[in-house]
Amino acid sequence: MSTRTRPARESPALTFLSVLIVAGCVLGGPTAASGGVSKTDPVFSRWSWPVSDPHTITTPFRAPAHEYGAGHRGIDVDAPVGALVSAPAAGTVAYRGTVVDRPLLTIDHGGGYVSTFEPLVSALAPGDTVSVGEAIGTVAFGGHTAPGSLHIGVRLDGSYINPSLLFGEVPRAVLLPCCDPL
Repeated sequence: MSTRTRPARESPALTFLSVLIVAGCVLGGPTAASGGVSKTDPVFSRWSWPVSDPHTITTPFRAPAHEYGAGHRGIDVDAPVGALVSAPAAGTVAYRGTVVDRPLLTIDHGGGYVSTFEPLVSALAPGDTVSVGEAIGTVAFGGHTAPGSLHIGVRLDGSYINPSLLFGEVPRAVLLPCCDPL
């Protein structure tokens, strides 16, 4: 006698929840899939580029599949060694030091936003406050970025998000048809 199991059926509530999540992503709601950033967030409108023009992104943000998965949790931008770096938004220096082989600086901007810049040499100390556009240091050597690049990482409530969202550099998604009509 064999025992067969029938496939489990999704509950209507689970189906409804799945539809809500997908609709939120498509319509641009602040979900994890959209990076958790809403254009109505007061911090969102105050970010400026920390390096001077042009803002060439050499390595884009690549979200990991899971918390410990491979990815690129920030963006790398062209910035010559010695280039001045400024605060993209007002905040308080949370950390300045060397991690492994790279000098870095972390700023807490409030509202759950924390930015990190590496490799960056800075005279600032934890507890110092910075204003948007204020010089925070200069590009140095070290880390995973190529010489002449600055890595910019941003976390929102502890989760990495695409910093380009805060700089207005991510174009709006356009849905295209996937199949030929019958």
